[in-house]
Amino acid sequence: MTRPPILRSVRYSPPEDLRERDRFPFCVPGLSLLDDLEFTSPVTIFVGENGSGKSTVLEAIAAAAGSITVGSYSVESDPSLEHARNLASHLRMTWTVKTKRGFFMRTEDFFGFAQGVEHTRRDMEERLSELEEEYKGRSRFALMQARSPYAGSLSAIESDYGDGLDAQSHGESILKLLKTRLVPKGLYILDEPESPMSPLTQLAFVALVKDAIGQGSQFLIATHSPVVMACPGATILSLDASPPGPVDYDDLEHVKFMRAFLSNPKAFVQRL
Repeated sequence: MTRPPILRSVRYSPPEDLRERDRFPFCVPGLSLLDDLEFTSPVTIFVGENGSGKSTVLEAIAAAAGSITVGSYSVESDPSLEHARNLASHLRMTWTVKTKRGFFMRTEDFFGFAQGVEHTRRDMEERLSELEEEYKGRSRFALMQARSPYAGSLSAIESDYGDGLDAQSHGESILKLLKTRLVPKGLYILDEPESPMSPLTQLAFVALVKDAIGQGSQFLIATHSPVVMACPGATILSLDASPPGPVDYDDLEHVKFMRAFLSNPKAFVQRL
């Protein structure tokens, strides 16, 4: 039996002030997609050229859903998401089961998160060294009691992230983060997660998504990658279409172009 999506629909009501509709983010071309958006599958892929509004749409949905973020700020406080919060106030969400499981991630947020993990690791290691000096001459039991919270935090970081998220390539690090943070029945809103990934890592990402779907999760993904667009059972929404809406995989311009290029790359390069 197929599970219904966690988030069932999004409805957009434009501002009453007509002048406001001509201002960002309300003037984004692809925003009409949200006039009556129903989610019918566990994976929804948003595609479109730069400037079509993919990121704006996902950011607004994340803000309206109150998603946890992977980054230094929350959706409510991130200065770069002020426009998304404005747009989110004009969205109405329908849920099968409203959840706080899952998260919203942009590639740039991941880099901030990775740096934060490394800073925390260094702080824990430095504090443990300081305690060795501070507790000289005192009992071993007292030292172990003082060390316990810091050693526990350091152990948890090492258990989740090994030598650190910055010890691997960016693509492998994002994959490791996702493996660590994905939980069953979560709503995951991902903006171009494939950016630092090699094609093989993108395929591993698709496998990760497929496994998470089997555990009741839902994904909304903006991407330029034909590999990610091929997620099994995904609904693909093109913001380049007029009007924006569902498109078959084989009809996507990204896919057509990539197939044509790979069939004869020299012909394309010679025209440059």
